[in-house]
Amino acid sequence: MGDGMNLEEKLDNLPQQSGVYLMKDSRKEIIYVGKARNLRNRVRQYFTAAGHYTPKVKAMMQHVKDFETVVTDTEVEALILECNLIKENRPKYNVLLRDDKSYPYMKITWQEDYPRVSKTRRVLRDGAQYFGPYTDVGALNETLELIRQLFPVKTCNKKISAKTGKVERPCLNYHLRQCMGPCQGQVFKEDYHEMIKEVVLLLDGREFKLLRQLEAKMKKAAKSMDFEKAALYRDQWSALQKVTEKQKMDMGNTLDQDVIALESGTTESCVQVFSVRDGKIVKQHHHFLKGDKEEKASAVLASFIKLYYDNAPFIPGELLTPSEPEDREVIEEWLGQKRGKKVSIKVPQRGEKKKLVELVQKNALLLIEQREKARIKKDTERQNVLIELAELTGLDQPPVWIEAVDISTTAGTEPVGVLIVFQEGEPFKSGYRRFKIQNVSGPDDTGSMREVIERRFRRGLEEARQISEGLKTMENSKFAVFPDLILVDGGAGQVSTTVKVLKEFNLSIPVAGMVKDDRHRTRGIYFDGETFELKNRKSLWRFVTAIQDEVHRFAIDFHRQRRSKALTKSELDGIPGVGEKTRRKLLDHFRGMQGLKTATVHEMMEVEGIGEKQAETIRNYFIEKVNAEKGEKEGEV
Repeated sequence: MGDGMNLEEKLDNLPQQSGVYLMKDSRKEIIYVGKARNLRNRVRQYFTAAGHYTPKVKAMMQHVKDFETVVTDTEVEALILECNLIKENRPKYNVLLRDDKSYPYMKITWQEDYPRVSKTRRVLRDGAQYFGPYTDVGALNETLELIRQLFPVKTCNKKISAKTGKVERPCLNYHLRQCMGPCQGQVFKEDYHEMIKEVVLLLDGREFKLLRQLEAKMKKAAKSMDFEKAALYRDQWSALQKVTEKQKMDMGNTLDQDVIALESGTTESCVQVFSVRDGKIVKQHHHFLKGDKEEKASAVLASFIKLYYDNAPFIPGELLTPSEPEDREVIEEWLGQKRGKKVSIKVPQRGEKKKLVELVQKNALLLIEQREKARIKKDTERQNVLIELAELTGLDQPPVWIEAVDISTTAGTEPVGVLIVFQEGEPFKSGYRRFKIQNVSGPDDTGSMREVIERRFRRGLEEARQISEGLKTMENSKFAVFPDLILVDGGAGQVSTTVKVLKEFNLSIPVAGMVKDDRHRTRGIYFDGETFELKNRKSLWRFVTAIQDEVHRFAIDFHRQRRSKALTKSELDGIPGVGEKTRRKLLDHFRGMQGLKTATVHEMMEVEGIGEKQAETIRNYFIEKVNAEKGEKEGEV
C-alpha cells in the first residue's frame, strides 16, 4: 500500500487476491496477522459493523489505526507467510501458545559435521532440527537420558582441527564408550549421521520402526561374526523394548495419526494431542492457548495446527479432530507439501476413532478444569495479599499498580537503576524500565535513587500533559501511568529520599521500603517511620520477597550487561583495524573474550572476513598485553 493513503483509500484499493493482512496500532506495532483467499472481501469486513462478530475482534478494532497487505500467488503461500509472521511478531490478538517461549526443545545440530543432541529453550534459524516444545520437562530429561544410553552421541563442543581431523585430548565419555569419538577420527561422518537419524526416529515417536532396524542390524552383525557390534545392537534393542512395553493402548492398525481435541475455559483454551505411531499411542501432550469460550473452536483448532506443525519434525498421514478446523482443505494441502505425502484431517462420526477423539477431549477437559480451579485459588490468594498490603500502607483499595525500584553498582562503577511493575499482583514486564545513572559519581545509592525517581516522574508528568493536550496517547507513553504504591529496596534512607522527590513534584503516593535481614533475606516493610516484621505474615512475606528478588535480579542483569559491555569494549578497542562488526563476529565465534584470547591465528582465520594479517595483529595484541601484565606484577612491591 502506498504511503500517505488514509484508511478509506486503502480499503478502496485492496486487491482481490489471496494474501496476508497485518493490523497495526497507533505505534505501528503489528497486533494481528491473518490470511485471506480474497484480501478485499476479508479486510473490509473488519471495518463494518457486521464484521465485529466477537468481543475479541471488537476489542482489537478499537486499537487498529492502520493495516498492510502482502499478496501471494496461492492461499497455501498465504498460510505459510501467516505462520512465519505470527512466529516472528507474536501479535497480541492472534491465538498463541501460552508461555511457549519458556518450554524446552530437543535440538539436533545438523549444521555441525558431527551433530549433538541437547536441550534448549531458544529456537534459532541456525540449521539445527528442533523437537518440541515439551510441556513436561521431566519427560524431556528422561528422553535425553535414554538417547545417551542408547546412542554414543557427541556431547562436547570441542572444535575438531580442519587439518588433522582431531582435537588434542578426548573427553571422559570417549573412554567410557559413551561417545563414538569423532574428535579422534574414530568414525566416518556417514556412519555418525546414520546413528543421528535413528535418534530422530526415537524423537518422532517411531520406536517400533527403530526396533525393527536395530533387530535387523543385530542379525546382520551376528551373521558377519562381528559379535561386539551385535552385542551393542542387542543392548540398544533391549533398552528400547523396555520403553515401548510401557505403551498401554494398541489401536489395532499400523496407521500414523495425531488425535487433537480442544476445550476452552474462561481465559484460555487447552489442546490435548495423542500421537499414534505404528498403531500404538506413543505419547500424549497438551498446550494452553491464549483465548476463551468466545473464540470459535474451528478458528482455534486451525491456529493450533498451523502453530504446532510449522516446526514439527514429523507429520502423520491423518489428523483426527472433534470438529472441522477453518480452512481445512488449505491446511491439508500445506501439511501435504511439508510431509511430501497426502495428509487428511478427519472428524470421525462413529467407531474406534470416534471413541479415541472423545478420550482425548475428556483429557483436555480435565486439564482445563484443573487449571481453572488453580487460577481461581491463586487469584483469591493474590487478592488477599494485596488487601493485607493496602492495610499496612494506608491505602483505601488494594494496589493495582505497584512499582519497585533498585540501584546496582560495584564500587561506584557503571551505576544503574531499574524500575519494575507488578500489576494486580503479577509481574508486568512491558512496564519494566532501566536507567543509566548520569549525574552521580561514586558509590552513592541514595543519590542514584533520587535521580531515578526524578527522571521517572518528570517524564511521567510531561507525558500526562501531552496526553491532556491531545499530543500523545496513553498507548505510546512509557511513564504516564502512576503507581498506587512505590516499593524501594532499602529502609529509611531510600524511603525518605523518594518521599522528598514526590513532594517536589506535588505527588502523593505511598512509599514503603523492603527491608532485609543480616542474611540478605526479606525481613519486613518500612512504612511511615516504622518497620513491620513479616515473619508472621507468610503470604505477604512471599509476595514482597518475590518483588524484592525480581527487582534485584533485573538490576543485577542490567548492571552486569553494562559492565560486560564496557569491559569488552575497552579490551578490544586497542586493536588496530577491529571495528564493532568484527568484534561481534569474533566474540560470537569464540563464545566470549576468554575463547578469543586463547585462539590461534589459524582458528581466527575461520571467522568470516578475518584474513591472516588481521588474525596475526589480534594474536600479537593479546600476547603483548599478557607480557605487559606480567611485567607489572613483577614490579609490584
